[in-house]
Amino acid sequence: MRNGFFLGLFVTLFWMPAWAGDVRIKGPDSTLGGEAIAPDGASNVVVIVPGSGPTDRNGNSPNGLKTDAYKKVAEGLAAVGIASVRIDKRGMFRSASPDIDPNNVTVAGLGDDIRAWVGAASRKVGVDCAWVLGHSEGGLMALVAAQDRDASICGLILIASPGRRLGTILREQLKANPANASILDGALAAIDALERGEQPDFGITDFTLKRLFPKSVQAYIMELFAQDPAGLIAAVERPIMIVQGTMDIQITEEDAAALGAAQPNAKLAILDGMTHTLKVVKTSDRAANAATYSDPSLPLHPALMPAIVSFIQAQE
Repeated sequence: MRNGFFLGLFVTLFWMPAWAGDVRIKGPDSTLGGEAIAPDGASNVVVIVPGSGPTDRNGNSPNGLKTDAYKKVAEGLAAVGIASVRIDKRGMFRSASPDIDPNNVTVAGLGDDIRAWVGAASRKVGVDCAWVLGHSEGGLMALVAAQDRDASICGLILIASPGRRLGTILREQLKANPANASILDGALAAIDALERGEQPDFGITDFTLKRLFPKSVQAYIMELFAQDPAGLIAAVERPIMIVQGTMDIQITEEDAAALGAAQPNAKLAILDGMTHTLKVVKTSDRAANAATYSDPSLPLHPALMPAIVSFIQAQE
């Protein structure tokens, strides 16, 4: 589910004359890789954290996800002089390592990695702190990273981030799609078990459920289900912006509202027509929404980058 690989020439972060292109840093447990854009004179830098599964630094995955959403966000930041690094999760893509199993990860470990990126990014760009922009599950990881009050995090930008426990959200997602009717009872029972910290009891022929909840990542799923986004955001004392699209079929405005209620000081931006992939649809047709998951040529929602940029600049 989370496996990935990268073939190519790695360039060590500390050998580069400027922070741009392929970069690597020493993480807590392994070498981590990503891709940076650092315009001359940048006074802010953003660490872009990808969403769930084998999603890479650009917002794409081997499972058919092709959006280039994070790449477009980084380019939008660069256009106004803001540096960024979009990261690959430990054990995957440019962060691949023979010593790290990308399936054997923990929530705490991913939070540690984000803090390592924050420290490296702020030092390399020459600023006091770095912003963390997390999308979907990446928003939850951003909240985990920000629990360390000593981390040099300027603030958080949470885009399409869960505001309720993930088990609750996953139940809603499964029920909302009629195509899941044949597996729904088994999937809901599996979520119940994982929330209890137990392995689901799949039958020999439950191949779809085994793919949905692979044994190799069940321990990680249990950890995810135990996270309380509202409790996490309530403990963060840094500037936060919550961004949510009205056409998101994975994370809803209810999640944004839950985050906002738990942290009243956060800025809330609801973008009309934005999907989970940060693109635009003008219809509630599910097929039209799903098409945004596989077309990297689609531009970002036109209000997304202005919202992000104005929020960052307002803190200067």
